[in-house]
Amino acid sequence: MKKILLLLLLVVLLCGCTSSNNLKEPSSTPETTPSEKDPETTPSEKEPETNKNSIIVIYFSCTNNTENVANKIANYLNCTIEEIIPLNPYSNDDLNYNNNSSRANKEQNDNNARPEIKNTFKLDDYNTIFLGYPIWWGKLPKIIYTFLDNYNLDNYTIIPFCTSGSTGITTSQNEIKQLKPNANVLNGKRFSGNASDKDIQSFIDSLNI
Repeated sequence: MKKILLLLLLVVLLCGCTSSNNLKEPSSTPETTPSEKDPETTPSEKEPETNKNSIIVIYFSCTNNTENVANKIANYLNCTIEEIIPLNPYSNDDLNYNNNSSRANKEQNDNNARPEIKNTFKLDDYNTIFLGYPIWWGKLPKIIYTFLDNYNLDNYTIIPFCTSGSTGITTSQNEIKQLKPNANVLNGKRFSGNASDKDIQSFIDSLNI
């Protein structure tokens, strides 16, 4: 009986050893390398906003008087300046106010006259226009009508300025308001052709623009 028990014990021990030898160690699973993150998306830089506070000086001048004032305004404001250039330049004879048949006389007496302008203007980057002109027969030169007809100036600020010997700016300013009812037309100023820098700067400073 003892021999049988010893044999059984021996068998159990041998089986235990064999099973333990056959056990496999858990395979070492390589550490999973996290996939690289997509580069952080950087929001695209915003396009620079158009500077809608920009100012431009636009003027028409035949005898350089308005041009002189326009240049002084542009220099003081350090802003863009553009001239309205007639497709057909005005000669001295055209400007002879004493001749009823002169070109300027005919244009000013014709409500439908719209003298052609040679150049064009890119106004998208501006919202304030200093508009300069000489006074002809107490009114706007008809080429200013052409300019105002050709451009949509809704919501623009228009600041008229003019040159004349004595006639004020009120009538021409009201013409601009009638032609551009949706623009903000400020009260402008009449200057002499030899207006001083001080007078021009005082006018600009009073606008608080």
